[in-house]
Amino acid sequence: MELERKLEILADAAKYDASCASSGGERRKTSAGAQGIGSTTGSGICHSYAPDGRCISLLKILLTNVCIFDCVYCVNRRSSDTPRAAFTPDEVVKLTIDFYKRNYIEGLFLSSGIIRNPDYTMEQLVRVAKSLRLEYGFRGYIHLKTIPEASPELIEEAGRWADRLSVNVELPTQVGLEKLAPEKNLRRIQGGMARIRGIKEDDLDRRRKANSERQRSQVSRERAFAPAGQSTQMIVGADEANDRAVLSRADTLYKSYQLRRVYYSAYSPIPHASVLLPPKSPPLVRENRLYQADWLLRFYGFSLDEVVPSDLGDLPLDLDPKSAWALRHREFFPVDVNAAPREALLRVPGMGVRSVERIIEARRFGKLSLADLRRMRLPLAKASAFIIAADHSPGVVELSNAQLKVKLGVPAEQMLLPLSRA
Repeated sequence: MELERKLEILADAAKYDASCASSGGERRKTSAGAQGIGSTTGSGICHSYAPDGRCISLLKILLTNVCIFDCVYCVNRRSSDTPRAAFTPDEVVKLTIDFYKRNYIEGLFLSSGIIRNPDYTMEQLVRVAKSLRLEYGFRGYIHLKTIPEASPELIEEAGRWADRLSVNVELPTQVGLEKLAPEKNLRRIQGGMARIRGIKEDDLDRRRKANSERQRSQVSRERAFAPAGQSTQMIVGADEANDRAVLSRADTLYKSYQLRRVYYSAYSPIPHASVLLPPKSPPLVRENRLYQADWLLRFYGFSLDEVVPSDLGDLPLDLDPKSAWALRHREFFPVDVNAAPREALLRVPGMGVRSVERIIEARRFGKLSLADLRRMRLPLAKASAFIIAADHSPGVVELSNAQLKVKLGVPAEQMLLPLSRA
């Protein structure tokens, strides 16, 4: 098969994986006199963002879409009649270098169907990353999808060459996996995550314990294990799991396996789909609400029960999760921007982490008015009903929840995901 046709098939097959982000990658500079190309922190191309806001282009492909598994929701499942293709490791290396030299990309996101067995597949993925690093001096970002059942030695080697590793949990419950992906097991998937966490912890511990100057020098020359950590993806809307089940699984993964990110991917109908799958995709706004709720759990101090109470099950689609919490807890407000602690300010609708930090810094020099907050570009249309400032109070007559909902809500618009061309 022509290389161009392979790229067309395997780039299209990779589009369903949402977890190709390069957040957490470190800026690496080629030392004077050293050979090396690429820098991560500065048909098949995706765009991700580094922590400092720079856009990074990645070549996003599968090594092969041939797979021994028959996951119902996957377009590359064993029983699918989709066209099949496979790259050799050398072809992936050549594509990556050629794309980089043309200034198309700054890194590689490589996944694969399971061919022969997990160890064989993992060996091929590792071979690509190792060849890029050692034979070509490639210093760009590399994200490898790992196979949970692969041997620990292969996982450890993958992390030596890749910046980030990921193991996709796919569905939030074992019940969902048994129904739609019976060959996969949640315990084994989480076991793979635990191995990555353990190897990384051992690597960090060894680096911290390097006492002598000679030891520190030797360790610094070695590549850190998966410096950008690990991530995963969950498909939303393919099974009956509600938002609380999805976020509960994400919360567990963050706390137990030190994941850097959980990605949520709205189920997209595939050609010749099984009757076990829903006939249409869920509203994309549901995916957006899950990302917002995920942010509240990670950075805003909210608990799972606060974000999505057990009696609700699903996040409201017409309000962001923080605004929905504020309407359920009117007794918490108004919050005084000139006196409230950081934790309280973070619960005000419209106020993000950076906005709160700016407020805390600015109020050291005097009382803040609405004009001051406006100059900080705070979304006062949302926040004003929940705060007290030097020249502002919501007033004795409070707005009803229905009135506030009008101020806070943004009409949801259903967008469509294109069907695969396969």
